[in-house]
Amino acid sequence: MKLSRFLRNGLATLLLAAPLSQAADSVLRIGDQNYYNVRASLEASGALEGAPYRVDWKHFQSAAPLAEGLDAGALDLGFLGDSGFIFLAAKGAPVRLIGVSRQNPDTIALLVPKDSPARTIEDLKGKKVAYWPGAWSQQLTLRALQKAGLPGDYVEFVKLMPIDAAAALPRGSIDAFPVWEPYISQQILFSGARPLLTARGLMPGLSSIAANAASIEPKRAVIADFLGRLKRARAWVEAHKTEYAELWAQKANLDPAVSRHWIGQANMSVAPVDAQAARDYQETADFLKETGALPKAFKVDEVIDGSFAEALQP
Repeated sequence: MKLSRFLRNGLATLLLAAPLSQAADSVLRIGDQNYYNVRASLEASGALEGAPYRVDWKHFQSAAPLAEGLDAGALDLGFLGDSGFIFLAAKGAPVRLIGVSRQNPDTIALLVPKDSPARTIEDLKGKKVAYWPGAWSQQLTLRALQKAGLPGDYVEFVKLMPIDAAAALPRGSIDAFPVWEPYISQQILFSGARPLLTARGLMPGLSSIAANAASIEPKRAVIADFLGRLKRARAWVEAHKTEYAELWAQKANLDPAVSRHWIGQANMSVAPVDAQAARDYQETADFLKETGALPKAFKVDEVIDGSFAEALQP
């Protein structure tokens, strides 16, 4: 470890232990997505009660607008997929990877309509597949094509936000919809869609706890406290899945069946950016460069900030 990084991490340990009295009036601006349901898990578990700061929640339906908020400094923290973070950081945005979220890889899937004859990725030759640049949808499809030995132009990519693709699949406007929860459960339960494949065995499916670099030092103690509360909230959800699914359905205006189907298998947890996570992120960056999705090579370790590891330890 370089001396500068050692000194930085040592200083961070002292700052993490600092009292939060001076942060009483602080505001932490956080970008959330339905897939992560960060706000809901904290509120349902009560883990945020008594925090000496206010959280200003911003909700997004996908990673792209959330990434813009981090880039512009409108957010202090944001939750987005590994590829979304890599695309953001690779373009020079002032962001740092301070933690990761792990979840069941089956909660990322490539869906086809119930009457589709497709059984494997090979059956989608020339078919319309939705995607959004920098999102898991793009990475999942490209990885599936690569594993099958097929070129990136084997399918016809159609640029659609998830909410639009969700409407297009049952209508037959697209032939396949690579996406995440709760879209998967909604499509399976209400339109009869089925997963052609999932992220299992194809991609790490890691999620990023990203921070705007300018927010880290002035809000270090607040961020560390929030991460500790988030860790407790995730543990509470895992121990109260049925109860939480009902609460989440009401809060997100979801059909309870969708919420139960999703939360029952989500298995989300938060953790530090350990050596394995760093390798997974670099492998994803290399893959995106290899397939042409990322314009140039990118070294992920340049944007990893491990100074919050103590707050996220098991």
